[in-house]
Amino acid sequence: MGSIAEEILSAHVGKAVKAGEIVVAPVDYMMSQDGTTPLTIKAFEDMNGQKVLDPSKYSIVIDHNVPSPIEGVSNLHKKMREFAKKHGVKLYDIGEGVCHTLLPESGKVAPGMIVIGADSHTTTYGALNVFSSGVGSTDMAAALISGKMWFKVPETIKLVYDGKLQKGVYSKDVALHMVGTLTSNGATYKALEIYGDVIDAMSVDARMTISNLAVETGAKAGLMACDEKTVKYLADKTKVPFKPVYATMDAKYERVIVEDLSDMSPQIACPPDVDNVVPIDKVAGLPLDQIYIGTCTNGRYEDLEIAAKILDGKTVNKSTRLIVAPSSKMILTQGLETGIIGKLVKAGATVLSPSCGPCVGTCNGVPSDGENVLSTANRNFKGRMGNTKADIYLSSPATAAYSAIKGCIADPREVL
Repeated sequence: MGSIAEEILSAHVGKAVKAGEIVVAPVDYMMSQDGTTPLTIKAFEDMNGQKVLDPSKYSIVIDHNVPSPIEGVSNLHKKMREFAKKHGVKLYDIGEGVCHTLLPESGKVAPGMIVIGADSHTTTYGALNVFSSGVGSTDMAAALISGKMWFKVPETIKLVYDGKLQKGVYSKDVALHMVGTLTSNGATYKALEIYGDVIDAMSVDARMTISNLAVETGAKAGLMACDEKTVKYLADKTKVPFKPVYATMDAKYERVIVEDLSDMSPQIACPPDVDNVVPIDKVAGLPLDQIYIGTCTNGRYEDLEIAAKILDGKTVNKSTRLIVAPSSKMILTQGLETGIIGKLVKAGATVLSPSCGPCVGTCNGVPSDGENVLSTANRNFKGRMGNTKADIYLSSPATAAYSAIKGCIADPREVL
């Protein structure tokens, strides 16, 4: 038998399969967002698609351009709404949140599933023991019609992160370390299996941050085992019966990497590549013009809570701007009820509606020429936030929040 990826794919095709084989497997859930759905609809129509095979297994999410900034985008959103209504599929409209927060939050994904999304960071659900992967719009259209998807069964790299993280070091730092170690193409079309004391100690939301960045190594999936925390997380979210999938004792791995992260400091990804990762002391003191906390990587409640604790009673430095975007309406509502949104606003943050926000540079928060930005997002290539002449650095929410106070990249261990 084999790795988690091999086991999940084997269960879906009804026979044992191994890395390297090409299989056609039924898909348990599908999703596309406003950057990819219009292309999916066109491909669907070009294939003469008459209906979505199972509307209950597909969601459309409007999250990247929210609210619509221009007429052309508004017309695309209208097309998506009409398609969703015509085919009876779930539509998450503006203000409801980011796709990779909404699907787990609403119980659409569960252990042992195969999930595809027309968005590269669909790997996020691997933290829930899901084989989830991003696909192109044409493949998505074909899957909507047939209910199936082709896969090359990936080889698996096993990562074991042991030790205990220092205060001020979080899952985002682990994720950035992972990408920096493997590099941006070091795991191309492979699956990652991620274990260790560090992972066991994390919340499920924190684990999703790591699986979210799995694709930044080129990986097809970023899988974790289902444990008690996973089951508890899902208890009030999904009614879908599920069966956790584990790697077998004789699973074969492309390689195994074991590290003790007890001495790891906060990590920073420097422009223009997400794998250009350095310890924070290498860039501490770099002046910042804008800071962004949010995205499908770090816009969850515990991310905002960490930031609020650091900013509570403090003020954002006059030399910088702080923008915050909760990744779902539920998170925004909870933050209002518990007071963390108020703390962020009082400190000087500008809070946006639940969305991808400045991450993709299409609606708001576009930096100026020559500005330095610190973001909790997952990508920092030139132009990512809408300006090819700005520099984007990536960090954890804790580092971002403390840096907002200092006006420069600053080590949160100084206050935590």
